[in-house]
Amino acid sequence: MKGFLLIAIVVAAFAAVPLVVHSNVTLNFLVVALLIALAGQGWNVLGGYGGQYSFGHAAFFGTGAYVTAVLQMRYGVNAWIGFAAGIAAGSAVGAIVGTLAFRAGLRSSYFALVTLAFAEVLRILASVAPITGAGVGMLIKLDLRAQSFQFQSRALFYLVILALVAVALVTAQMLERSRFGAWLIAVRENEDAAMALGVDAFSIKLGAMVLSAAITAAAGGFYAQYFLFVDAGIAYGTWISIEALLTPVIGGVGTVFGPLVGALAAKSLGEGAKLVTGDVPGLDLMIYGAMLVLVIRFVPHGIVGAFADVSDRIKRRVLAARAPAREAVHG
Repeated sequence: MKGFLLIAIVVAAFAAVPLVVHSNVTLNFLVVALLIALAGQGWNVLGGYGGQYSFGHAAFFGTGAYVTAVLQMRYGVNAWIGFAAGIAAGSAVGAIVGTLAFRAGLRSSYFALVTLAFAEVLRILASVAPITGAGVGMLIKLDLRAQSFQFQSRALFYLVILALVAVALVTAQMLERSRFGAWLIAVRENEDAAMALGVDAFSIKLGAMVLSAAITAAAGGFYAQYFLFVDAGIAYGTWISIEALLTPVIGGVGTVFGPLVGALAAKSLGEGAKLVTGDVPGLDLMIYGAMLVLVIRFVPHGIVGAFADVSDRIKRRVLAARAPAREAVHG
C-alpha cells in the first residue's frame, strides 16, 4: 500500500499544477516531459524489469500515432476510439516482434538490433505508403472539442497525459508486487535458472513486450492528438527510441518512478541549456549523452536508486546509533 500511496501523492501534486501555473509554455514543457515519461515507462517494463533492452520502441510509438491519425482522417473514426485502436495495434506489433525475436532465442545486443531494424522498416514503409501520407505526413483536422480528443486549454491536455502516466505508474507498481513481475525479474536475473525452476520464459517475456508496447503506443497516440501532425520521421524516428531508453536509465532502471524522474531531469536540463545558449541543433542529444555518462559513472542505479541508497545508509546509521542506547537500557 505504501507504493500506491506515494503514487497518489505524486499524481495529486502534479494535478494541482494547473491551479497555480497558467503559462502555456510551462504547461507545454510538462506535457512533453510527461509524454516522454510515459514512453519511458513503456520501455522500463521490458528493459528495466525484464532485462530485454530495446533500441526500437519507436515501432510501437509510431504505430500508436499513425493508427490514431489514419482512423480519424481516412475513415472518420472517433478520436478516442482511434486512440484505443492505436494502443491495440501497438500491442499487436509488440506481440509480432516479441514472438519472432524470442522464438529465435535472441537476447542482449541481438534483440536490441532486431527491434531497431523493425522500427526502421516501419519508418520506411510509412514514408512511402499513400495511406500514411507518404513523405508528406498526416495533418489531423483541428476540431477543438472533447469528443475529438482536442481541447482549447493546454491544462486539459496536461491532465489527460498525467492520467495516462498515473495508469503507467500503477501498472509498474502492480508489476513489482505480482507473481508475473517476480517471474519477469527472475528471467532478467538468470533466464536459464528461471526456466529450470519451471518459469515459461518465452510467455513471460512476450507478455512484458505486449504490455511495454501498449504503454508506448499510448504515448504515440497522445502525441498525434496533441501536435495534430505525424510523419515517418517523427513517428518512427530514432529520437523517441533514444528518449524512451534514456529516461529510465537516468531516473532508475527497473523502478516505478525512474522514467518520470529521468524525463523531468533530462527535459529540465535541455530547456535550461537552450535558454542559456539558444536553440543549438543537437544540443538536447549532447545533454542526454553527458547525463548518461555522468549517471553511469557516479549513480549507476539512476537518480531514484541514488536516493534509495542514501536513505538506506541513513537508516543503518540511525539503527547503529540506537543500538548502544538499547543495550544500556536493557543492561
